[in-house]
Amino acid sequence: MGKDKKETSAIRGKKKSQFRNIMRRFMKNQTAVFGLVVIVVLLIFALFPAQLSNPDYTIQDLANRYAGPSAQHFLGTDELGRDMYTRIVWGCRTSLTIGLASVGIACAIGVTLGTLAGYFGGILDNVLMRIVDVLMAVPNLLLGISIVAALGNSISVLIFAIALGNIAAFARVTRSSVITVRDTEYVEAARATGASDGRIMWKYVLPNSLAPIIVQVTTSLAGNILNISGLSFVGLGVPAPTPEWGSMLSNARSIMRDYPLQIVFPGIAIMLTVFAFNLFGDGLRDALDPRLKN
Repeated sequence: MGKDKKETSAIRGKKKSQFRNIMRRFMKNQTAVFGLVVIVVLLIFALFPAQLSNPDYTIQDLANRYAGPSAQHFLGTDELGRDMYTRIVWGCRTSLTIGLASVGIACAIGVTLGTLAGYFGGILDNVLMRIVDVLMAVPNLLLGISIVAALGNSISVLIFAIALGNIAAFARVTRSSVITVRDTEYVEAARATGASDGRIMWKYVLPNSLAPIIVQVTTSLAGNILNISGLSFVGLGVPAPTPEWGSMLSNARSIMRDYPLQIVFPGIAIMLTVFAFNLFGDGLRDALDPRLKN
């Protein structure tokens, strides 16, 4: 019993040491820390939009259409006199909600397919990867446009369309990582003890394949937010009057020469969000890469 406790405490100490090393490498990357700070701010806006702006983003003031920034309207008003700051804050919730939901669905399906293909190999691997190849052959934005145009314009359809385009990336990343782990000594030891394939996959193989999957989540979020904005820009995204950054840009296309601020603020929101997630993802990849320990 005493020996088992010592081994357990040693394993826990090793995991804590690895976590500290990862955090230390991450914190040394100033650009990654900047991305994390921006993401935290965005999450605060997404979680508490009613507390940080007007609770009603549909209020119109037609007498103050296209008003410039002022004490009453921090970022001015749009074509219907609605407060731009309020709509950008609520648009943050819309974009992050759709982005996180679509990444969650894509991650769950893609990781499952990639784990099965990488662990079992053979015919199952060939069949699953050919399905993934079909998904990868169609650009995500084009696939999203096709699905939304066929099924209708709604947030649930948008989440499904964007998630479908991300499944292939998660499946490929997971498969590659699982292949490198499945023949390691601790997996062979688990097989020798009579552990089932399901137990080995979910307890030993997948937990040791999480590093590239976590990085893929952050990079996919950035791409999803761009796709959401792109679909909304062409009129196939979030239906009105729900605020979304891409639809705000689309509404300002015809008047951007006369009122350039109408596209500047939502454009900055999109750019800063995508930039922050990319910086954070790059920092995570560098911190989790064992080749960079020294």
